[in-house]
Amino acid sequence: MAGDPTSSAHPPLPPTTEDDRFLWLRLLRSRRVGVATFWRLLDHHGSAGAALDALPDIARAAGVEDYAPCPEGVIAAEMKAARRYGARAVFHGAPDYPALLAGIEDAPPILWITGRTELLSRPMIAIVGSRTASSAGTRMARRLAADLSEAGFVVVSGLARGIDAVAHDAAIAGGTVAVMAGGVDVIYPQENADLAARIAADGLRLSEQPMGLQPLARHFPARNRIVSGLACAVVVVEAAAKSGSLITARCALDQGREVLAVPGHPFEGRASGCNILIRDGATLVRSAEDVLEVTGPARPAAAPARQPNLFAEDGIAEAPPTRPVPPAPEAPTRPAPLRHIAALHDRILARIGPGPISEDELIRDLAAPPREISPVLVDLELDGRIRRDAGGLLSREG
Repeated sequence: MAGDPTSSAHPPLPPTTEDDRFLWLRLLRSRRVGVATFWRLLDHHGSAGAALDALPDIARAAGVEDYAPCPEGVIAAEMKAARRYGARAVFHGAPDYPALLAGIEDAPPILWITGRTELLSRPMIAIVGSRTASSAGTRMARRLAADLSEAGFVVVSGLARGIDAVAHDAAIAGGTVAVMAGGVDVIYPQENADLAARIAADGLRLSEQPMGLQPLARHFPARNRIVSGLACAVVVVEAAAKSGSLITARCALDQGREVLAVPGHPFEGRASGCNILIRDGATLVRSAEDVLEVTGPARPAAAPARQPNLFAEDGIAEAPPTRPVPPAPEAPTRPAPLRHIAALHDRILARIGPGPISEDELIRDLAAPPREISPVLVDLELDGRIRRDAGGLLSREG
């Protein structure tokens, strides 16, 4: 939004009352006000209330007539939806707002969170990568996440399928944070619903978006800057030359974070982005030890004092209720053979790249009986889709 607002002599202050927080949300949710404009308005006018009063005149100066800020009822509905879901708001400047994230140029003014708030005060490392991860990439992400979690770091990622999901799953016991592209109550992709429920119970989910917002394509790059902003380092495990993971890496560089990458086979498209990052100066990662050499040991921070949540019904920030993990859908007892085999073909080909992998490792990764896998491997060999090299190692043809 263009305009020439009169600058205030008072620096913007974090919201300390229920009215202040309501006004912050109302300003942020107003039409044509993004994060950068929010901070600029707050800086010029000193408070969200003064900025809201000035918005119609600023819009008129920019040629926008009949401008009105976000209606109060919209904010009241958002707060009600958050209470109903068990989410709470963390505002920029509050003691429990993540310190590293607060320092980035376009830090979110508000985060809706559900889960273990104390994780926000611990050191974090981001692990991101391909949604169509190979078997080798999946194993690497799982090992890195588990080892870094054991070393005391919270693992942060974006809850996408592939590398993100594997990293979250391996780190739940030690602490993991999932950054959502839509509302904190909107699970995407839906296949990660079970994982998301476990993270809400034993880790933490957060989002800067309104409750109930379905994610659109433009929300994912904004989500990625939060993933990197929370972390002291970003580790990329498999990424194509043009991928969301490289957007996260660029955000990390802009924010002054360390960028590390796992190398891959030159013929593997899913590794091309990582190889480019390494060529351009990113630290090559073979194990968690390589990451810890760059970051140093995790230094636990004291948990922030428990703060009143002025959006709660009783004014006290109660821990959100543990959400029951929905039971996994039962597999059909007699799947259609052709459909079942075709699905197995796709799963195997997704796990095998130009780099060789042993049949035993593939079977373990697929968690399927060897009697089902072996005949399908033979079919794929006969079709010329995969190659079996010396020692029984498998690789992708073409």
